[in-house]
Amino acid sequence: MPLSKIALIRTTAAAFIVGLAALLAIVATTVWLVGETQTYTELSIQVRQQRAALVDLRSLMQDAETGQRGYMLTGDEDYLAPYDEATGRIATRVVDIRRMLAGDPDRGRPFDQLAELVAAKVAEMQQTVALYRAGRRDEALAMVRTGRGRELMDEARDLFDQLIDATEQRIYTHVSDQQKTITALFWTTLLGALVIVVVVAGAAWAIVAYTRQLVTAQREVEVLNAGLEERVAERTAELGRANEEIQRFAYIVTHDLRAPLVNIMGFTSELETSLATIRDYMETVEGGDDVATADAKVAAVEDAPEAIGFIRSSTRKMDGLINAILKLSREGRRTLKPEPIDLRQLLETAVANVQHQVAEAGGEVTIEGVAPPMVSDRLALEQIFGNLLDNAVKYRHPVRPLEITLRTRQEPAQRVVVEVSDNGRGIAPQDHERVFDLFRRSGAQDQPGEGIGLAHVRAMVRNLGGEITLVSALDEGTTMRIVLPRNLRKLIGAENREPKRQAGPDRDDRGR
Repeated sequence: MPLSKIALIRTTAAAFIVGLAALLAIVATTVWLVGETQTYTELSIQVRQQRAALVDLRSLMQDAETGQRGYMLTGDEDYLAPYDEATGRIATRVVDIRRMLAGDPDRGRPFDQLAELVAAKVAEMQQTVALYRAGRRDEALAMVRTGRGRELMDEARDLFDQLIDATEQRIYTHVSDQQKTITALFWTTLLGALVIVVVVAGAAWAIVAYTRQLVTAQREVEVLNAGLEERVAERTAELGRANEEIQRFAYIVTHDLRAPLVNIMGFTSELETSLATIRDYMETVEGGDDVATADAKVAAVEDAPEAIGFIRSSTRKMDGLINAILKLSREGRRTLKPEPIDLRQLLETAVANVQHQVAEAGGEVTIEGVAPPMVSDRLALEQIFGNLLDNAVKYRHPVRPLEITLRTRQEPAQRVVVEVSDNGRGIAPQDHERVFDLFRRSGAQDQPGEGIGLAHVRAMVRNLGGEITLVSALDEGTTMRIVLPRNLRKLIGAENREPKRQAGPDRDDRGR
């Protein structure tokens, strides 16, 4: 490595370390200052709440005293409305303020004195009002003329003023402290910005220097990578041929398996016919007390039919599996036919095909989003969305109405996204990938099927150059997300530039 590169690496590392240390210091200081600011803000809010509560309590006392005096002067019960409301809230407000001042003994003790004065004043007002209501007006007025109530109220006002002044002073102090921390935070932020600018400038210089050396290295890489595109195309062609061989092998194997399976099914039918004759004969045989005859009857009437039934169910299952493999093999060998597609119309047609099933389930299907025009294989798209909608209907939730939503949108890189969401049974997390495997199913097996639907869908989606994934949770529903290229012709055009091969005859069309 040239010395200049070593020097560049050392310089860049040193600048990075200095910048990182400065950044950490700035972040730590900023976090501390923000914490201090938050603390002062919270203290200021608490003191403001205390002041508001004291002012509210003073107002309640004044309202109660005003109502008492009005009632004593006029005897009109209407004056007791503010009195009753105020006396009903005074005790609650005293409890609130005592709770607010619980951690502050310097103000808690004066407030205890104030609370005693408030209680005494409230008791005095209640006593006079009670005497007046009882018809003892002279006694009530005599109690007022003693001046005890006025003295209590004056003392309470003085304590109110002291406590409110103290809270205002604390508010001013907290605001001043908060302003100091804000100023410090401003200067710290400004200093941090300057440090970051210096670090960025150093990084830009390092990038420029590195880029110059990178250009030289790139020239060397271009020499080494001459012909790399041709080699990649060659490897891609080999992979395509290998994939075709796998599909051909699967086709041949399943096709050759069908011949003995058909023989088994045919001979099973003949065996069943023969067994019916034997069973009819055994029912006419007399001497049923003989052990051998009884065993023969059981074998002909019960055991053999049961065994034949097992053979039939097994051959039917194997026939279904062979058909599934053949279906996937044909899909991989089918020639795609790109054509302009109105995606919205295609989705509406797919929805219409299952509308009667959705209606029977008491559900609805909604199509959302703007469906961009695309060029793709119509038959494959119809099969993809038909399978997904059929699954959504088949695996709906048993206790709630079916809801299916199709969402379409365009993404960067000329991709189209279609999401098929339902509120059905959902799929367990451990089965999110398994459901795309051949012959694998998830959840309760209470619906007919061989477990090839999603495997077939994924094969078709990948054949179109796309990908399918899912998001699901049990009892919440499933969302299938299909990402497809907008223009399939471009993808096929790239593949057609690879060496082509001659397609062989479809053995299944000749053999079946």
